[in-house]
Amino acid sequence: MSSLASSSASWFSPENRIRLLAFAMPFSFYGWMGLLNNFSIEVVGFGGREIGILQTLREVPGFLAFTAIFLLLFMRESRLAVLALTLLAVMVSVTGFFPSVLGLYATTVLMSVGFHYFEAMQLATVWNSFKSSQSARKLGRQIGSKSLGAVGVFAMLWFASEVLDISYKPLYMMCGGVTLVIVLFIVLTFPELKAPVQQARKPVLRKQYWLYYALTLMSGARRQIFVVFAGFLMVEKFRYSIGEVALLFLANNILQIWLAPYAGRLIERWGERNALLLEYSGLLFVFLGYVFVSDARVAGALYLLDHIFFSLTIAMNSYFRHIARPEDISASAAVGFTINHVAAVVLPVTLGFVWLVSPGRVFLFGAGLALFSLFLSLLIPNNPRRGCETRFVRGASLRQMT
Repeated sequence: MSSLASSSASWFSPENRIRLLAFAMPFSFYGWMGLLNNFSIEVVGFGGREIGILQTLREVPGFLAFTAIFLLLFMRESRLAVLALTLLAVMVSVTGFFPSVLGLYATTVLMSVGFHYFEAMQLATVWNSFKSSQSARKLGRQIGSKSLGAVGVFAMLWFASEVLDISYKPLYMMCGGVTLVIVLFIVLTFPELKAPVQQARKPVLRKQYWLYYALTLMSGARRQIFVVFAGFLMVEKFRYSIGEVALLFLANNILQIWLAPYAGRLIERWGERNALLLEYSGLLFVFLGYVFVSDARVAGALYLLDHIFFSLTIAMNSYFRHIARPEDISASAAVGFTINHVAAVVLPVTLGFVWLVSPGRVFLFGAGLALFSLFLSLLIPNNPRRGCETRFVRGASLRQMT
C-alpha cells in the first residue's frame, strides 16, 4: 500500500501538473494557429493587410501581460494559469461561430488574453518550483510536453479535415474542447501549487536585468515575423492546404518532443551564451533563406529549421533565472511578456503593408534582428549570477571578460 501511495504522490507532483497544463494548451492555441490562415483566407476573405491587423490585435494582450501581476493580489500563480487557459479554450471553441472580420478580431483578442496570461504564469510557476540549476532542463521538459500536445492537435486536424472533411465550426469546437477536459481533470485531481517565496505584487524593472529585457524584446520581434508571415507565405504563395499546414506543424512538434528536453540538457552543459549564439546564427540563415525561397519544399524545410533553432530560446529564460532575485520571479515573468510584445504590437501591421510591396523585405528585416540578437548574446557572462549579470559588470573574473 505504501508503494501505491508513493506512486500516486509521484504522479500528482508539481512537475507533472505543469507538464499536463503545457500538454493541454496546444489543443486550443496551436489548433487556432493551424486553422487561422486557411479560415481567414477562405472564409473571412483576409489579405496581407487584414492578417497584419489581426496579428497586431492578437499581441496587444501580450503587451499588457504585466497586468496579470495585479490579479495575483487575489489568487496564486497556478490558479490564474488555470483560469487563463480556460478562457483561451472557450474562445477558440466559439471562433467558428463568428466568420466575419470583426468577429475574428474579437474572438482573437479574448483568446489572446487567456493565452498570454497562461504563458506568463506558467513560466513563473516553473521558475518558482525548481532551482535555477534545473530551470533549463525543466523548461525543456515542459516544451517537450507542449510539443506532444501539438502533435496530438495537428494529427487531429489533419485527420478531421482531410479524411473526415469536417468543417471549420466543429474543428474549432474540438480544439477548445480537448483543452477544457484536461483542465477539468487537473482542477479535480492535482493539488494547487504555491510559490516558496512571497512574490512582488507590482511590476518589477531593474537595471541589472537590462540584457534580459533587450534579448526578450528582440526575441518577440523576430518571433512575430516568423509566426505571422512565414505561415502566411505557405498558404498565399505556395498554396498549402489545411492538411499540409497541419502536417508541417506536426513534423515541427514531433522534432520538439525530443529536441526541447535535449536542448535543456545542452544549455546546462554549454552555457546560455553559447546556446544563444547557435540559435541566432541559425535564425539568421533561416530568415535569409526566406528572402530567396521559390520552392514549396525548401520553404517547408526552412520552417522546420526555424523551430529547431528556436528551441534554444530556453537559454534566455534560464539566463534570467540565474540572475533574478527570488521575489522578482512572478512579476518579472509578466513584465518579460510585455517587453516581448512591444515590437509585436507594431511590427505585424507595419510589415503587413511592406508585404504588399515585397515579402522578401519582411524577412530581410528579420535577418537584421537576428544579427543584433547575436551581438547581444555575446554580452552574457560564462557564469551568469546575481552580481554578475553581464560581461560589463565590475568584478567579473578575467576569464569571463575574455
